[in-house]
Amino acid sequence: MRLSNTTFIVPLRIETDDRLRNVIVSSIYLLDNTDCQIIIKESDKTSVFAEKALPQIRECVGDKADRLTHVFEENQEEYFHRTRLLNDMVMMTTTDVVVNYDCDILLPLESYVTSEEKITSGDCDVVYPYGDGDWQFQIFATDELVSEFINGDYDLSILRKSSRVYDAKYGFCQFFSTKKYIEGGLENENFIAYGYEDDERYFRFHKLGYNVCRLDAHVYHMEHARTNNSWFTNPFIQNNKNLHDTLMEFDKAQLQEYYKNQDYLKTRKNN
Repeated sequence: MRLSNTTFIVPLRIETDDRLRNVIVSSIYLLDNTDCQIIIKESDKTSVFAEKALPQIRECVGDKADRLTHVFEENQEEYFHRTRLLNDMVMMTTTDVVVNYDCDILLPLESYVTSEEKITSGDCDVVYPYGDGDWQFQIFATDELVSEFINGDYDLSILRKSSRVYDAKYGFCQFFSTKKYIEGGLENENFIAYGYEDDERYFRFHKLGYNVCRLDAHVYHMEHARTNNSWFTNPFIQNNKNLHDTLMEFDKAQLQEYYKNQDYLKTRKNN
């Protein structure tokens, strides 16, 4: 069973039409090609996913959509607390492997399988399923292109027809041992909206002594319009930067002490 021991967790707020299309495409791709579980936690004023995305996903993959759990949280705030939503979903996860997953991401199928195997075998605690450097294909998707992709047996070369090669570093998605993710501090909920949390996570798990691995493989990012919740214009960016800069100076013992005293972690571990 391909990826039967893996749960993809997707924090979601659908603010643009391309974001809507992306979450439909990535969900269909995962459900139709693997046996994974997906948890999507949507935080918004109303549920765009339930109204516009889920019916299309179910129409395409049928009963396979039963492996997708959608949780809606009504939220009137303008900012999107991505790190908190991710932690909520980690604590819901029952598989040994959990994937912090952007809804705009696709990987070659072998990358998913290899990443799961590296964690379940104990070889790695964290896997970045793409290389460091020019390993990103930015996909400039249209409705026509993604329809061709889905109807074309999910051939990624179809998407590459409308792409450019770009840098890949720390974001997109990461595979974790669920146990080690929690043990290592989960997502730092003091990072809000967008910015610097991806960098801090990578260096933290390295510094704490976890085995962090990478694949020499491409990541496909379906481009989307940027809002304050997905760019450096958000009002939390300076606070995020200051926190990042502080934590990057910590040694292993200081990091362990810092995370041991985080209320969000204490609360979750005690529940």
